Amino acid sequence: MLALGLLLALRVALAQAVDLPVFDIARQDGGLVLDFQARPVLSKAVEEAMQKGVPLYFVAQATVLRPRWYWRDERVARATRTWRLSYQPLTGQWRVSLGGLGQTVASAAEALAIVSRASGWRIAEPGEIEPGERYQVEFSFRLDNTQLPRPMQLDLAAQADWRLSVERSVRLE
Repeated sequence: MLALGLLLALRVALAQAVDLPVFDIARQDGGLVLDFQARPVLSKAVEEAMQKGVPLYFVAQATVLRPRWYWRDERVARATRTWRLSYQPLTGQWRVSLGGLGQTVASAAEALAIVSRASGWRIAEPGEIEPGERYQVEFSFRLDNTQLPRPMQLDLAAQADWRLSVERSVRLE
């Protein structure tokens, strides 16, 4: 019986896994540029909701901090991207939107590939960071449950299937 419980716990943990195989930050033109690729593994409940046309929102957020010995670290810059992923049952197509831009793809795998990566994303503008200074970059990628339809949000607090996130913190010298 204990083995069955451990197996179920492991299955739930794997269902919520987000791998981050690519995560690079570079100084470029006086600012900071981030490249990342996440590989989310969706639970069955999330996949079913997607297939029924419930729009999902994925959020990537990067915060650049300057360490200070005398006080809390100073927030120098913050960048956020929010993708909306939705299925159109009438056309059988998936739609991915980022701000005012949208793209239609044929499969859920293609749509997830789009929402889970960014290349050349400027997280700090020139002038916000000083050359030679040390900085801390805190990054998170998550499924934003607060933007789901309100009736779905009521029951999600107790469900671990809907918690999907990864965080990374990097010190830049």
